Amino acid sequence: MTTTSPDQRPDEAILEFLRSPFEPEWREPALGDDAVSVWESENRVVLPEPYRSLVAEIANGSSLGPPEDGGLLPLGWLPPDWPDLGDRDPAALFPLQGTWAWEGEPLAEDHHERVAAVYNHGSVVLGTDDGLSYWVLVVTGPQRGKVWLVTDVGAYPYPMPNALGFLAWVQRWHAGHGWWD
Repeated sequence: MTTTSPDQRPDEAILEFLRSPFEPEWREPALGDDAVSVWESENRVVLPEPYRSLVAEIANGSSLGPPEDGGLLPLGWLPPDWPDLGDRDPAALFPLQGTWAWEGEPLAEDHHERVAAVYNHGSVVLGTDDGLSYWVLVVTGPQRGKVWLVTDVGAYPYPMPNALGFLAWVQRWHAGHGWWD
């Protein structure tokens, strides 16, 4: 399920809220709608709202903001410690609908390919939590628009058992809730 047309642009109240946790002095310049459209075309995917409007109109990343360890990455960037598991393909179907804890499970013949798909298919990376855990925004499939945590031991919708959308993820951080409260 790949979306080929943009979602409805969020109303001004949502955009105003998104400006509040990303203070101007910490923001990277917004890309503008044309640059976001070019990125989407090159990557064959349309970003879910309100993330799309955030990077187009407010900030393409922020060194202060969720996640706390390094802030929000600019669109298409990867943390320096991102595992090299092959090429990323945001347009490929995100492979999960529920938690998958792969640590300690018997290794299937396709285990490494399945793990690589979780890291590389159907998402944009929002940031890192501790160098072994990465926040991703799913951009394809049934989990489109939801935030997941991909770690060295498994992948989890945040918060379990169901994933929140990008706006709710930012709201929780901005309200001072710990990630696992």
